[in-house]
Amino acid sequence: MFCLQVDQNIELRLYEPSDAEELSALIEENFNHLKKWSAWLKADRSIENTHNFIERNRKQFADGEGFAVGIWFAGEMAGQIEYNYIDRVNRKTEIGFWLGESFQGKGLVTRSCRVLINYAFDELRLNRVEMRCGSENTKSRRIAEKLGFQEEGITRQAGWLHDRFVDFAVYGILKSEWRA
Repeated sequence: MFCLQVDQNIELRLYEPSDAEELSALIEENFNHLKKWSAWLKADRSIENTHNFIERNRKQFADGEGFAVGIWFAGEMAGQIEYNYIDRVNRKTEIGFWLGESFQGKGLVTRSCRVLINYAFDELRLNRVEMRCGSENTKSRRIAEKLGFQEEGITRQAGWLHDRFVDFAVYGILKSEWRA
């Protein structure tokens, strides 16, 4: 099983089929919290959809095209972090994440991002990591800035968020900048 240890309390683990119920429950408990910035979140979620997501994710991992991992904090599933894709030709990836509301403010995402950024540069031999988030999503923007990403621009009406278009703030960091 693929697992990255962040510290003594945080681990990033590739989802197993047996994680479907816990993942579904975490999403359901945080539905209103997550809906604000998560276009993927639909009201008609089912355990079958979660099983299908885990199966697609495991295939994406096996094919080397990206992956989502659960963030476990002190043994409890807290959220998710992912490489939305891995572009081997251009040697880049994009990191996305979400966290259950009760787990916010503990630095889980920032520390998890550091591990995935190191993995992207050291293990995957990529040159660039990107983050995109709603331009008004101040918490996600702060994480990118805290990690040393540079804001590269705003893409106007770049995503459909349930009932409206939202602008995306685009951040990037290069391997040479990360090492500096």
